[in-house]
Amino acid sequence: MKFPFVRRPQSTVEVTSTESSGLGTFGGVYTPSILTILGVIMYLRFGWVVGNVGLVGTLIIVTLSTSITFLTSLSISAIATDRVVRAGGAYYMISRSLGIETGGAVGIPLYFAQALSVALYTIGFAESVVRTFGHLNQLYVALITTILVAVVAITSASVAIRTQYIIMAAIAFSLVSFTLGDPGNLTNIEWVSSEKEPFWSVFAVFFPAVTGIMAGVNMSGDLRDPVRSIPTGTLAAVGTGYVIYLVLPILLAMRVDATTLIEEPLIMQQMSRWGSAILFGVWGATLSSALGSILGAPRVLQALARDGVLPHWLSFLGTGSGRNDEPRIGTAVTLGVATAAVCLGDLDVIAPVLSMFFLTTYLVLNISAGIEAFLQSPSFRPAFPVHWFFSLLGAIGCLAVMFLIDARATVVAAIIVLAIYFWLQHRELRTTWGDARQGIWMALLRTGIFQVGHTDDTKNWRPHILVLSGAPTKRWSLIELADALIHNRGLMTVSSVLPSGSRDVGQQSEMEATIRDYLERHSVKALVRIVTAPDPFAGGQKLVETYGLGPLVPNTVLLGDSEQTSHRDLYCQMIVQIHQAKRSIVILRENHERGFGKRQRIDVWWGGLQANGGLMLLLAYLLRSDINWNKAEIYLKLVVPDETAAQAAQANLKSLVKRVRIKAVSQVLVAQGRQFPQILHETSKNADIIFLGMRTPEDGDDFTQYYENLQSLVAGLPTTIFVLAAPEFAFEEVLTES
Repeated sequence: MKFPFVRRPQSTVEVTSTESSGLGTFGGVYTPSILTILGVIMYLRFGWVVGNVGLVGTLIIVTLSTSITFLTSLSISAIATDRVVRAGGAYYMISRSLGIETGGAVGIPLYFAQALSVALYTIGFAESVVRTFGHLNQLYVALITTILVAVVAITSASVAIRTQYIIMAAIAFSLVSFTLGDPGNLTNIEWVSSEKEPFWSVFAVFFPAVTGIMAGVNMSGDLRDPVRSIPTGTLAAVGTGYVIYLVLPILLAMRVDATTLIEEPLIMQQMSRWGSAILFGVWGATLSSALGSILGAPRVLQALARDGVLPHWLSFLGTGSGRNDEPRIGTAVTLGVATAAVCLGDLDVIAPVLSMFFLTTYLVLNISAGIEAFLQSPSFRPAFPVHWFFSLLGAIGCLAVMFLIDARATVVAAIIVLAIYFWLQHRELRTTWGDARQGIWMALLRTGIFQVGHTDDTKNWRPHILVLSGAPTKRWSLIELADALIHNRGLMTVSSVLPSGSRDVGQQSEMEATIRDYLERHSVKALVRIVTAPDPFAGGQKLVETYGLGPLVPNTVLLGDSEQTSHRDLYCQMIVQIHQAKRSIVILRENHERGFGKRQRIDVWWGGLQANGGLMLLLAYLLRSDINWNKAEIYLKLVVPDETAAQAAQANLKSLVKRVRIKAVSQVLVAQGRQFPQILHETSKNADIIFLGMRTPEDGDDFTQYYENLQSLVAGLPTTIFVLAAPEFAFEEVLTES
């Protein structure tokens, strides 16, 4: 005998509206919740559970399962009493807590799980009817039932609620009938039975019986007092289900032997005083679950469409109808999905995956509540506070149960959820609400800042570049170079200096946001900072002096070359002051005609591993790690006076290259009476970028004259980078430490 409906979590009843219809705790939360708990597994598989693991084993399974459900109920109550839960239930809660990507990644599979669950339960109902009235066609019964359930849902959610009162009465009557029954000839249970299932396999079959606790949360839009009703009704339903599931196995164990319990799925009908009452209970359980799914799925679909999670051409699915904003279009679509599933007739293949989606929802809800409570965000003030540890236990329990039920289905569900998450993230959905993710990063950032030492560490050096670029559109090459050097290993701040008084603080923030959006559109991850100053050079010094957070300050300043002779003195004065602030300085002198050339050759003019040499080689290595420069060859160039010196220099360079573990071609050039400028121009004219070290500024030194001579030296050459390493920092140790 097949039971395609006994391994699934009961679906949830999701009824929301924009206006409260005044439902109380009993009608709006307790009733739909208890109906999802007391389902077909109780009627058709509970005896099988007792027969396989015995009375004690059953009580352990019931307690463990209910504990997980109870912990998840606490998390749900905390979130639901912190904010108004609108249409979408679980999706709404997760998206407002962990972000729209996470909410959508869970919400889309949750919709299909609930839509297919309609077919799941109507097929189960049809099987039980056909088993009683053998002349009927199961497919036709399932199709007619599916359509009737959808009609009830489309007619009115309030009608559906009143219908569930009748179903609840039928289930209650069936339990009374079972309690009063006595089969007479079945008196003792066999404590040892052959061919019993393993404990965890039985646990996996039973666990879906205690799921479906989202019903009350999804009714929040129709409740008079959701802050009071949701925790009270949900926890009361969990408690009631726990008591019933503790009493039933005792009655089963006292009256029936293990073999009979295992072999007779409808043993409760045989044991009841009025056998037909159990049959009505089975029908009521399947119909209530189907009704819950047909109410819940369209509301999830409506919320997904309204938040823009679904593609734009499906936005019509967010339309509501009538005074209560009921999703009739969504219900019609869900009916189509369910009808197609009914025609297939057998959902055994996808059933474990459906179970995973429901459990995934509970898992993420526990994570959401745990994170919010752990971060202690001032905005998270639930009327029903729960310690984060309980939410963590609930999350661990959900994850464990998922693997116990079906490890492969768990993996499939995880892959689908992650695929939807990255798809939504790629679409760059914008939301108007905050979520917990920023709180997570703020907490990590706070911890990290206090852990980072104020003393520079050569072993953990990473480039933190302050780019004095001005408007990004005008000096994009500076940002492009910084982005290549960073390569996801450090930080970059794009900065601009505005004239004093030209903008107020609010306008500066707007400009920063505009620049940030421009950078994001060009796939550049960078911080942005705008300051005002009398001139760009004073602004640059101001940024170096004040920008940063604790020990997290830029260690490298990237400048463009000074092309206006009238500003040369101020420019060089800024370089000197940046050097005195113990920052490394990188100056890009761009050949505007050639740009970065073919990005295949990098010339580094070597003057030794100490000071500038170590930083230049390190920058060349970082540059080549960028995808646009990964085919470039680094040439390490050194000029010596004669052949005798060349041999020793060549050996030293090869040894150096091997020691620093950077792939580079060592090139020793013999001067033979030539001056350095001539050698530089002859051997680097075909390079794509050239690295040259700068002299350290000294007191009384005319640095402006030195810099002008440096500019004359490289005139006509390809794009050149001048490097002045920060004093008192051993860049050679960055290269040579293993």
